[in-house]
Amino acid sequence: MYTVTDKKLAEVYPGFDRNQGFYRERIERVCEGFRQTFGGDSPRIFTAPGRTEVGGNHTDHQHGCVLAAAVDLDILAAAAENGTNTIRILSEGYELEEISLDILKPQKEELNTSAALVRGTAAKLTEMGFTVRGFDAYMISNVLKGSGLSSSAAFEVIIGGIMNALFCEGKIDAVKIAQIGQYAENVFFGKPSGLMDQTASSVGGVVAIDFKDTENPVVRKLDFDFAKTGYSLCIIDSGADHADLTDEYAAIPSEMKRAAGAVGKEFLRETSLDEIMDNICEVRKAAGDRGVLRTLHFLRDNERAVKEAELLEKGDFEGFLETVKESGRSSFMYLQNVTVCGSSTHQEVAFALAMCDVLLGDRGAYRVHGGGFAGTVQAFVPNDMLDSFKNGIEKTVGKGSCHVLSIRNVGGAELTEGE
Repeated sequence: MYTVTDKKLAEVYPGFDRNQGFYRERIERVCEGFRQTFGGDSPRIFTAPGRTEVGGNHTDHQHGCVLAAAVDLDILAAAAENGTNTIRILSEGYELEEISLDILKPQKEELNTSAALVRGTAAKLTEMGFTVRGFDAYMISNVLKGSGLSSSAAFEVIIGGIMNALFCEGKIDAVKIAQIGQYAENVFFGKPSGLMDQTASSVGGVVAIDFKDTENPVVRKLDFDFAKTGYSLCIIDSGADHADLTDEYAAIPSEMKRAAGAVGKEFLRETSLDEIMDNICEVRKAAGDRGVLRTLHFLRDNERAVKEAELLEKGDFEGFLETVKESGRSSFMYLQNVTVCGSSTHQEVAFALAMCDVLLGDRGAYRVHGGGFAGTVQAFVPNDMLDSFKNGIEKTVGKGSCHVLSIRNVGGAELTEGE
């Protein structure tokens, strides 16, 4: 018989002691969903958190450095082997997915679907020498959709965690699970994503990641307790429309790569500010003025991500906040991923940033969160002004737009014990 103890829940969820009923109800809900969908009384319970980007805005795709953290919103799954060669997954609110393990190659009709991620994970584990069999899983999630908290990475991590526990004796470490998720997303799902999201979700806590060698990224979990800082992490939904932004997002790495190419490099990580400035006319001609500005952002924000990690490890939270503000200003001025070019009426992200500026004054810090143009803003808010800040944001940006989160020290994990 598998059980979930209060001790385990308290280890995983930073808010468990304050709201035990909420977390217990979620465990009951996912177990009941499993029983009603698949039958059986003793599934194993797994969790994978969403993540927030803390430092390094648009640095990972140029083989740079980032700082990221797991948050206390997660996907929760109840799972058990089913004795077949088919994986069946029902995510609450969606249709049942059935993935036959007879085929472990990318399927065109599964591009951009969760089934592709499941099949890709099973294929990679099989390639690694493990025997993956059929299982049933029922999932619920409170990771906010479209919030930049990466519900897709959490899904990849929880699928990897289930298979690791059921078929691999837990032998696969957290970073490798993240890499397997990235493989499934790149090869089977059809999206050329980086590795930051999966790594932050899988490892947990605050992690510094160096992508100089993308095949073997250097991942360092920081010894840092955010709960002791006296600040809260807020993610603010700007309300901007995500539609038709593909070209805006694609232009950033494209312009950066053209700038790198102007000095004979493939990625900006391979060059330096001095080299760019020594060849600034050639870089400007190759990448355009905006490309130059975005290049300057990368070179400085890459250094800021490293500095932020060092400041946190030294316990200099005020210095960290100042560096966060520098990163935010750089994203607005140089990276230019706050407002869609030519848009005047709709500048929702810029408006949300302006409201943070007015409400926080000279305290805390704020910045555009993630890809930009639409989506969310991140703010570090002193606890003594959290209520007034949240009320001010929801009065101006929109009701329900301000989400107060905690950083979770545990990444992808199994919650059940026993048998």
